[in-house]
Amino acid sequence: MLRIVFLIAPVFVCLFWVVVLADNPKSQSIPRSFFGKFMFLPLIVYFTHFLYFAPFPQIYPYFDAAFCYSSLLVFPMYYVYFRLLTVDQKFSLKVHGKYFVPALIVGSIYTIAVIIAPQKEYRAWLYNQNAYDANLYIKFLSISRMLGKFTYLIQVVVVVISNYFLIKKYGDRAEQFYSEILDGKNNYATSLNLSFVLLSIAAIVFAAMGRYIIEQSDYYVIIGWSAFSVMLFIIGYLGFKLKPFDPTFEVINEIEDQNQFSEITPIVQKRILNKLEEEFIQKRIYLNSQLNIMDVVESVGTNRTYISLIINQKYHQNFCSFVNGFRVEELKKVYLSNPDFTNEALAHCCGFGSVNSMKRAVTAKTGMSMSDFKMKIRK
Repeated sequence: MLRIVFLIAPVFVCLFWVVVLADNPKSQSIPRSFFGKFMFLPLIVYFTHFLYFAPFPQIYPYFDAAFCYSSLLVFPMYYVYFRLLTVDQKFSLKVHGKYFVPALIVGSIYTIAVIIAPQKEYRAWLYNQNAYDANLYIKFLSISRMLGKFTYLIQVVVVVISNYFLIKKYGDRAEQFYSEILDGKNNYATSLNLSFVLLSIAAIVFAAMGRYIIEQSDYYVIIGWSAFSVMLFIIGYLGFKLKPFDPTFEVINEIEDQNQFSEITPIVQKRILNKLEEEFIQKRIYLNSQLNIMDVVESVGTNRTYISLIINQKYHQNFCSFVNGFRVEELKKVYLSNPDFTNEALAHCCGFGSVNSMKRAVTAKTGMSMSDFKMKIRK
């Protein structure tokens, strides 16, 4: 019974995030909605694990091909998700279909091997890889299974590295769009990619051990599937929190935009700068914890290019740093007047989205911890 509880736990974790991420689809971003669909794949993978190790030897053979397909499609789906976060506005089979081709080909080869293999030999082979090893059909099954494992390993390396470079290349978009420092710093994206690396390594280790060894001991199931459940919950949470790097997906040509900015008259530049300072100094729009650059564009009455370039050139900061500079100054004033305020109250009063965001902003702006920052203000 204990084995079954641990085996089914990752399935319910995945199901939980599928339901949460599917809730109110109109309010969801395209990447978040896609991530909810993505979580179906690990759900299928761990459901087939459950059938195999529980065990249900009469039922599992019908799901073995589904296990192969779903495990091979996990990383192409994961890569497309990161493209939706960074460079692509929506999912398109025409654009993204090519990423699924290797997985579909290898999965189809294995499915054909399953279909043409004699059922008696095939079912015996599933639970004993040495059974009927001289049979040509079983040899084809073994080769197809090895091809699937090799393809999986290649996908892990290629996709994780590709996503790392997507974060590195387009990460500055988030800081030019969001004022919430946790959204702007790509912490969630980096953590998500790292979590997938850890989950993949754990899956590879258990695959290398072999199903026979795992099946013989509840100890391996308890340790392994506990780790899988925790990592899947973390992955789901990060996917829930992660926002697109830049929801407007403007492709900014820096040289061209600088030329455009230099072409407008100094009087117009001064007017934009004055209006920008009025919005922040007098109207204190930075107190809106959800503020993004498009809100500022609407308030100032210009375009995003000019706002970004003024902040970058006049203040030598990106948008996220610019806004949080005002919030940190506000924090100094509020704390001096209300030294008994909790960190939660301070964060709320000063426009920070959370206490963690406040602490990160203080460290980024002053190089001090929150406690040292408070102590310095008191002195």
